[in-house]
Amino acid sequence: MAFLLAIQVTTISAKPNIIPSDQSKLDDWIDHNMKAYENDKGNARKFALDKELAAAEKAVKVVKVRQDGKGDFKTITEAVKSIPSGNTGRVIVWIGGGVYREHIMVDRSKSFVTFYGDENNVPVITFDGTAEKFGTWNSATVAIESNYFVAANIAFVNSAPKPKGKLNGEQAVALRISGDKAAFHNCKFVGFQDTLCDDKGRHFFRDCYVEGTVDFIFGNGQSLYLNTTIRSVAKLTGVITAQARSKVSEDSGFTFVHCKIIADGDTYLGRAWKDMPRVIFAYTYMGNHIDVNGWSNGMWPIQSQGKNK
Repeated sequence: MAFLLAIQVTTISAKPNIIPSDQSKLDDWIDHNMKAYENDKGNARKFALDKELAAAEKAVKVVKVRQDGKGDFKTITEAVKSIPSGNTGRVIVWIGGGVYREHIMVDRSKSFVTFYGDENNVPVITFDGTAEKFGTWNSATVAIESNYFVAANIAFVNSAPKPKGKLNGEQAVALRISGDKAAFHNCKFVGFQDTLCDDKGRHFFRDCYVEGTVDFIFGNGQSLYLNTTIRSVAKLTGVITAQARSKVSEDSGFTFVHCKIIADGDTYLGRAWKDMPRVIFAYTYMGNHIDVNGWSNGMWPIQSQGKNK
């Protein structure tokens, strides 16, 4: 079966370090691991951080985006364009409050980019791209193809109208993350169908919010969602995930730990898309709005006959 309701998650360390089942102890667990890393002078620390990332964090540059013209740039697009191809140092794009209507791509040559907003005045990046006009892949308001991307205190929104039930053309992505080793903290992802394209690579989402109707977390990423709220706004039947793992040998899947699922109507945890989807929910609140079947086989009945693992 594709969906399990319990898992033990470990950190990369000399000893297994299990995420606590008590959510109130989560911050202490994270602090403990951070202090252990900071105090470790041996091989565990040496190999915990890859060389490229360690070097990038020693060469930090900050550029500011403000719509009032008091920053380095007025648009996020301009700030991203200023980052040189082959960048090897962390570039923090500080984004002032406001609504930015932009269609943004961070290409694979621009690694180590951070989008950082004020948690008390969160910037909103919005665009109304749809699959009908751009294709699902390029409909994303923000597309990240580079590695080591970080976002904190940002709202990613696809403002395309709510789908009317057509089979094609209404997908509208708010964020596509296709790079490796990305992290998102206190971010919102808002849309309807296909809100968050967790495409490929290793990703960490903490204290986030994801909203949509159908397949609104989809792709073949290897991702951990921690303390994240997931909301289905489908009035009839919603589907949270469509995970794209197609082979047993693929080390991909979505794991939700200490999350909360809320919904406006009947909702499935996910549906079959490829042959071997893998989605795990651990210590996650699920109300009566979750369909008793857990997940839907979609248009692929064979997936419900025990083929998924």
